[in-house]
Amino acid sequence: MFRIHDPSVDPDAPGGPLAPVGALISTNREQLWVGSLQEDIDVRLVLEEWDEAPPPCGDAWDEEAKSSIYLRGQLSISMGLAGTAVRGLRLAGGVGDYSVRVYAGNRDQVTRRYAQLFDRHRNPLSDEFQQEKKTLEGLERYLVQLWRESLAASDDHAAGLSGAGYRSDAGCGPGGDDTTWPAA
Repeated sequence: MFRIHDPSVDPDAPGGPLAPVGALISTNREQLWVGSLQEDIDVRLVLEEWDEAPPPCGDAWDEEAKSSIYLRGQLSISMGLAGTAVRGLRLAGGVGDYSVRVYAGNRDQVTRRYAQLFDRHRNPLSDEFQQEKKTLEGLERYLVQLWRESLAASDDHAAGLSGAGYRSDAGCGPGGDDTTWPAA
């Protein structure tokens, strides 16, 4: 599991969102908790900030969830016991409410294959187990897209624009700049 939050927020402080049991995400005002189905395999995460709502990715992903969080112009990504992956990443949209869309792929597959490793190899410290475990690293993947809904609407109004535009280099699938984060 990993959390996206404002750097000034302690993700473990009382009042945070509950763990997303049986769901992809859980949120409160300043945190988004993304639930990985296991916590022992590295996952792949792509984080995108958009000027306006990006087009939906369709069937390229297994799961999708939407929410909103308040950020003070920066975000951090915490991975629980594994530490902080990103601290204080500056957002072009500045301070305000951000809409967030989270996509996930291969969560069930990685969880099933990881459980099967224990059926084949009783010792998780064995070389065989560790070699097979490495083949699962990065298969579980996430795409997190965020944008300031109010900025997009006010910018379009100020410029006299209508209709939705989007980046042509949108990352609805795994891209070359994916980052693999250690398991939390």
